[in-house]
Amino acid sequence: MIKKHIGFLLNLIAIALFIPGILLPMFSLNMAMTANVSGAKLSNTIVDKSLSLLQTIQELWQDERLLVAILILAFSLCIPVIKFILLSLAYAKKNSRLEATIYNFIGQIGKWSMADVFVVAIFLAVLSTNHAETATEQQLALFGFKLDFIVSSQTLSALGPGFYYFTGYCLLSLLGTAISSSSVRTKV
Repeated sequence: MIKKHIGFLLNLIAIALFIPGILLPMFSLNMAMTANVSGAKLSNTIVDKSLSLLQTIQELWQDERLLVAILILAFSLCIPVIKFILLSLAYAKKNSRLEATIYNFIGQIGKWSMADVFVVAIFLAVLSTNHAETATEQQLALFGFKLDFIVSSQTLSALGPGFYYFTGYCLLSLLGTAISSSSVRTKV
């Protein structure tokens, strides 16, 4: 019985981490371009944004990348919420057949809920471009004058607090669910 309480407590903490995990910026991205023409520098910021998970879904939807937006919505928002609701119901229905059925169902969708961990992995892959720089040196001849210029771009990315909250949610949810469901399996 203590396992069930500990598992539910971990899932409560996990859902508390989930909320800032989807609302706070998960990552930030900054892309700048610099042109150096005969010693004079011209700089321009191309992209400077921080996105939360919800903002990412919204932006993907607006850019008509509907499949990706729907997948992230389903696996990172809907399944975790449904899973928590079902876990709460199972916790309330102690020692019943319904409790065992719910834990069995959660075990079945557990494979799908691992997709939220996959979303975090995608963000990490995106962020692997951190500090990527390119530079091209060119020479331009205009009216008999030769101008040397260098065009460079720099991409900087960083993890935001939402990433850490969401990762904490994923890990605690997996642990809490495993502990809760193991307490039921030993009884049934």
